[in-house]
Amino acid sequence: MRCSDLLPFYAILRSIPDKLGGVIAMFAALLILLVLPVTDRSVVRGNTFKILSKFAFYLFVFNFFLLMNLGQLHVEVPFIELGQYATVFYFSYYLILVPVISTIENILFYIGNK
Repeated sequence: MRCSDLLPFYAILRSIPDKLGGVIAMFAALLILLVLPVTDRSVVRGNTFKILSKFAFYLFVFNFFLLMNLGQLHVEVPFIELGQYATVFYFSYYLILVPVISTIENILFYIGNK
């Protein structure tokens, strides 16, 4: 495993001012991947026909690369705040955005099949 593979999680670790909170957030960022099958309640599997999920996924990929870049930069004022915003988006993607978008797409799917 290369060092650059862990940079997003290092950025999450640095974005929390409390040491213990940063360690908990870093491990939660790894463990939250196990929650994704529970939060995605979509009827249609795969993102081929789900436009909102595709858009949210590409935002998540951009955010992941942003966290990767922030993990290698120095701890300075604009990078700390940007890392905190990116960390909030990282967790809100899994806990808020995926369930809401899958519910909206299920409603649109049922409306389209009437």
